Amino acid sequence: MPKPSVAHTGDHVAIERLTQVFHRDDRSLTALSDVNLRVRHGEFLSVIGPSGCGKSTLLRLIGGLLRPTQGQVDLAGATPAEAQRRKAIGYVFQDPSLLPWRTVIANVKLPLEVNRQGRAEDHHRNPRDLLHLVGLSQFERYYPRELSGGMQQRVALARALVFEPSLLLMDEPFGALDEITRRAMRYELLRIWQAGDGASGRKTVVFVTHSIAEAITLSDRVVVMSGSPGTVRAVIDIDLPRPRDEDLEIQPTFLDYAVRLRRLLEEG
Repeated sequence: MPKPSVAHTGDHVAIERLTQVFHRDDRSLTALSDVNLRVRHGEFLSVIGPSGCGKSTLLRLIGGLLRPTQGQVDLAGATPAEAQRRKAIGYVFQDPSLLPWRTVIANVKLPLEVNRQGRAEDHHRNPRDLLHLVGLSQFERYYPRELSGGMQQRVALARALVFEPSLLLMDEPFGALDEITRRAMRYELLRIWQAGDGASGRKTVVFVTHSIAEAITLSDRVVVMSGSPGTVRAVIDIDLPRPRDEDLEIQPTFLDYAVRLRRLLEEG
């Protein structure tokens, strides 16, 4: 195995002096500048910041979908490329990107079909077990057009979990949903994440969002990014008990966190 680019610290994600510059024609845009960040194993970490601050770029660098201009990313002693090959990273994006001609169960099975030539040691979950986990067992023969937006995102989440990744990267997965559905989905995600307790432990989640309430509800910590070029302005510990339910959002401590995060965004 190639030597990891950052000395392994015991964290799941270790980011050091990460900078990303995009070039087009004779112009350049610095999306991220000197980002340093650690994410603990089993942690739920959200990233918030103004539009254009590089949140999605950061997620793609962690997942190995981009190669950084400068700096390094270490994933539990492996490079992002190595973690990809091990199927150790799952992705959920704002668009669930379900194939309309395939049923729900067929969409969840798709990564397994694509990986037919994969390594014998590639472990995977039973797709029907995953549909049960996300509460869609009775919809396995439905097509995407027959599902609500929230249900489509649950299918996308089940598909992302099929190889049992230890790291889940989520980029505004509820951003296109109406507010009522979006609120319900964050508690559904908490239920699924908390169900990860056991021999393999909870998955590490890095979650990009524009919603302060969503970030507080879900997270152990919230990263606040500055405006472009993006860098880490603050990392706020969310000291709220788990499990969490909807009553949390009317508690004074929750509202205090919301005020604090809003001020950091306004000052950034």
